[in-house]
Amino acid sequence: MGTGPFLLLASLEGMVMAAVLALSAVGLSLTFGVMRVVNVAHGEFFMLGAVLAWVVAQAVPSAPLGFVAALILCPLVVGAVAALADTAILKRLNYDPEATIVATIGISYILQQGALSFFGPDARAVQAPFSLRLQFPWFGYSGYKLFVVVAAGLVLLAVWLFMTRSRAGLVMRATQVDRNTARAFGINVDRVYAGTFALGAALAAVAAVLIVPIQQAHYLMGHDPLLLSFIVVIIGGLGSIRGTLIAALLIGLSDGIISMFFTPTLAKIVATLAVALVLVFRPQGLFGARA
Repeated sequence: MGTGPFLLLASLEGMVMAAVLALSAVGLSLTFGVMRVVNVAHGEFFMLGAVLAWVVAQAVPSAPLGFVAALILCPLVVGAVAALADTAILKRLNYDPEATIVATIGISYILQQGALSFFGPDARAVQAPFSLRLQFPWFGYSGYKLFVVVAAGLVLLAVWLFMTRSRAGLVMRATQVDRNTARAFGINVDRVYAGTFALGAALAAVAAVLIVPIQQAHYLMGHDPLLLSFIVVIIGGLGSIRGTLIAALLIGLSDGIISMFFTPTLAKIVATLAVALVLVFRPQGLFGARA
């Protein structure tokens, strides 16, 4: 098999990673863009979604029904947990940037240790809803992985429509521009912030439910999504959804191709180097606005 088939396989794997990464990173970008909160607990919300997906899958005997139930229930539960954390902790800190970083570190530790206590230290697999395999001339490829790309794209389209066409999205964008003016016009900023924090966490949970049939659920699995989401958001531009999507595609494809032809470690080094170059030459990110 020549270089071409290997490049195709690497690109497919990169697209799967880019799709999941885009979901997670858009959630992180929304949280920062609207609330100006750097959510260090974002990776643990991802982990919580994966762990809950395993719990739901065990409770429902049918794999397709269990997956659909997890895809609906887990983001709702994770979003509710995030909204509670925002109301009980972040709101009381008045969303002070330094204080919220420390607070989200604490939330991250609580979620991680809670998952360890109730879920256990073992990695556990979740069965994919279907086992379709597509046959290319050179190799077979999982149909479920392509489903992940399509499903992530549909969710991201729904988020874009919500942010640009709905009244709630308009309220969120107005709050992002100036929360004091928004409050003066009667917008309940606290409710907007709780909803934004919940939406960001729910998107991370959707990404986790989609990826957990490919990667096993584990209480420490939030580290890589958090790091890569930060990389994507920094490269794309803090608060820029368009930049986040483009950066996720670039990072996902480069990771898949470099990991295939070289090593996964080199892929992470290249991503980190890209962040360093962006911070030096364009601190606001590729599509971020200047301060």
